[in-house]
Amino acid sequence: MIFKTAVAIAALSSAARAQDDYTKHFDPGVMGPPATVAISEAAVAKVRSPLAPGPFAATWESIEKNYKTPTWFEDGKFGIFLHWGVYAVPARHNEWYEKHLYAAELKWQEEKYGPVEKFGYKDFIPMFTCTKFNGDEWATLFRKAGAKYVMPTAQHHDNFALWDSKLTKIDAKDMGPHRDLIGELCIATRKQGLKFGVSNHGIENFTFINPNKDVAARLKAAKVDLFDPEWKDIYHYADRSEAALTEFLTDWVERNIELIDKYQPDMLWFDNGVNGAKSRELDPLKLRVAAHYYNRALGWKKEVSISTKGLAYAPGGDNFKQVGSIIDFEKIGSRSPPAIRPGPWQVDHPIGSTWGYTEGMKVSKADSIIPKLVDTVSKGGNFLLNLSPMADGTIPKEQQDTLLEIGKWLDVNGDAIYGTRPWQQFGEGDVRFTTKGAAFYAILLGKPGKDLEIKALGGNGKITRIELLGSQEKIEFSQDNGSLHIKLPPRLPDSPLAFKIIEIRN
Repeated sequence: MIFKTAVAIAALSSAARAQDDYTKHFDPGVMGPPATVAISEAAVAKVRSPLAPGPFAATWESIEKNYKTPTWFEDGKFGIFLHWGVYAVPARHNEWYEKHLYAAELKWQEEKYGPVEKFGYKDFIPMFTCTKFNGDEWATLFRKAGAKYVMPTAQHHDNFALWDSKLTKIDAKDMGPHRDLIGELCIATRKQGLKFGVSNHGIENFTFINPNKDVAARLKAAKVDLFDPEWKDIYHYADRSEAALTEFLTDWVERNIELIDKYQPDMLWFDNGVNGAKSRELDPLKLRVAAHYYNRALGWKKEVSISTKGLAYAPGGDNFKQVGSIIDFEKIGSRSPPAIRPGPWQVDHPIGSTWGYTEGMKVSKADSIIPKLVDTVSKGGNFLLNLSPMADGTIPKEQQDTLLEIGKWLDVNGDAIYGTRPWQQFGEGDVRFTTKGAAFYAILLGKPGKDLEIKALGGNGKITRIELLGSQEKIEFSQDNGSLHIKLPPRLPDSPLAFKIIEIRN
């Protein structure tokens, strides 16, 4: 039958190979700490947690030999990302507010909260109350949205841990909400039958804050905030010596091990910083975490994966050859694959104009998000939609409305999304194609007219039946050597329209 997938063809596609150009800006990852291989090895040597027993050793060869992409990921297609943390309190600029407070946003900060000597980023922590956070309500919303996996930021670039950590007191259990936010959401998510992952952006923290010279001098003279040792874990500014970097990297490994052992995540996601500031200097750290994680997962009898950007887990320098990792692309557009891309991948995309909640942020409607989901799936990827909760634990109504509309569409058209694989071409004009077994789906992203013409489905096989998902109307069609012509019925379900096409070869 002509409607089977064609990954082998996609692998040779010049358009897919051109994706190399779309990931070069991730490599090297400019957010990575200025380590060397020797420093990373020294940091790993100081890790107190033993490596979990199992076949995975901390080498690329061992991980490549033993790793398998989770089936749940390949079939799930749609997930929820969450940028939620202390930065939602000022709700200003974006989720990088810790960085901007001491430079670009200093004037606004001091006008609103007073001199930075008296009120720095750390002073937002008690205001991160999460009093309205209800994990069960969130997880129910995510299930209604049609998501199959959920991934909150366990810690962002500010290194504030949203879980109950034994490694630091600067966490959500000991400060702020005084709750294990990750633990609560983990339990609630799995009760809804969804997979649960965590993202860790903490490796960026060591070089994240760079105040202007005047601010640095003022705080140093007062010996407060950035220069107060009590708050080292979220600043890492006063001491950036090699010894301090080694300690920081050891802590990064230990925090990941703690997250792994405590919550058994189905996915562990890292941001750009794990690519390193130069090239492969962070490999010893990444290998240690991966080996522990995958050995643990065998004991849990669970399929899990790490997901990273660029070349973080592609030691050979080819982003098509990931080892023990699902490659992630940030935002639909110039950074995401322009064509069918072989192998597992996903795109993380914000629902609004910023990743973390900011006052006045613009939120996309479902009719903008659904075509992005469909386009991504047609090219072989998963779509990870990021939400931006408020500091009190509220998911704003505009974001909820978008999610529920996506869910309504997937209730009708999910058969064309979940469990599908790409065809030999991802689409034609405003139409995108997916396949599942003997079924072929054509999804119209644009406005429907009186009929639909698909040239790719001209007379190289006899089509016997076409169904419009969500409609009981009989679909009339004709086929010639040039095209498939589908006549649209007068009553149509909500767009995008998804057609299921059954074909029998002559």
